[in-house]
Amino acid sequence: MAPARSSRVRLYLGTEKGTYVATTDLQRSKWKVTGPFQPGSAVFHVVPDPRTPGDVYALANSGFWGPGIFRSRDYGVKWSEVATPGFPPPGQRKAPKEFGKFPPEAIRALWHLEPGRADEPKTLFLGADPHRLYRSDDSGASWEENQGIAQHPTRPKWAPGGGGPCLHTILLDPERPSRMYVGLSAAGTFRTDDSGKTWKPMNRGVAVNFLPETRPEVGQCVHHVALDPSDSTVAYRQDHNGIYLSEDSMEHWTRVGKPLSTDFGFVVATSPSLPGGAIFAPLSPPEVTRTMPGQRFQLYWFDRKKRNFRPMVRSSPFLGEFGNHREGLAIDRLDPAGIYYGSTGGQVIYTPDAGRSWSAVPFQFPKIHSVSVSAPAG
Repeated sequence: MAPARSSRVRLYLGTEKGTYVATTDLQRSKWKVTGPFQPGSAVFHVVPDPRTPGDVYALANSGFWGPGIFRSRDYGVKWSEVATPGFPPPGQRKAPKEFGKFPPEAIRALWHLEPGRADEPKTLFLGADPHRLYRSDDSGASWEENQGIAQHPTRPKWAPGGGGPCLHTILLDPERPSRMYVGLSAAGTFRTDDSGKTWKPMNRGVAVNFLPETRPEVGQCVHHVALDPSDSTVAYRQDHNGIYLSEDSMEHWTRVGKPLSTDFGFVVATSPSLPGGAIFAPLSPPEVTRTMPGQRFQLYWFDRKKRNFRPMVRSSPFLGEFGNHREGLAIDRLDPAGIYYGSTGGQVIYTPDAGRSWSAVPFQFPKIHSVSVSAPAG
């Protein structure tokens, strides 16, 4: 029996040493931290399934056992392994003869899990390295690889990003059931309008400074993408080479981040509680430290109509070197919105009131790969 809906706010953190759960009430003043779960594994993504209260999935990457998908059915209290594409069933996996040595055709890492639409309660989508997309229609008991991505005609031109050849972003269009998007490093964004049978590169206007051709059809190192919750034809993109906006379902992109001192970064996040824009976390250029400029924590709100950026942290009390990975920012659906940032240094900084005040969860985590939030509807 599934647990009842909860009145608690929970942060699910994927870290270099496992999954952690940080729980609080609606005031978000006192926190209880549990974990690590999947201890010792690099967990790249932890995500609650909004269709089934209590269900949470974690993507664990072990250098010894290989990648594995885990599920909790009680908000992260207990976990069990489900099927991982290309690996033996849970409980039957044997250790490799050499540390980290797996068959060349095997998945190297699991990057992103996306729950399906509300009318497909058992559907899940999985992004993996090397450049793979999978679908499950039985809550992770079995998986089928998407052949439109696996056999895409531009695939020979795809290259690995800094984190490897990963499919790290999966977006379902909320208004068009046959449409979805994926982001791959370093290949760019792609869109399907036929439920995954065919995929069209969607990178027009996005510059590349590390290839001979500066505006290729594919080859862009997209870091993360988010759809506008008030208009799914609008998308915000954090690329290796800047911050971009599309207002035509990714057909064209316009760089909007040049007014910032730097528009390099990894994260972008949107939420129905903050319509009309997106939050970014600019970092110093990749050839420098890849941390926040000025050795201060700062996020920026991009207003789509005004086409401008506004700093969200006034007189930041958080000093030091703050870096993050692409899943390191989350926004809840409460009113006012809660915003949660996880750093590669293991800090979680958050606001319970859409940026009027900021605090830190009083716990030092390992390097944080992902932050997701589960909260009652606002």
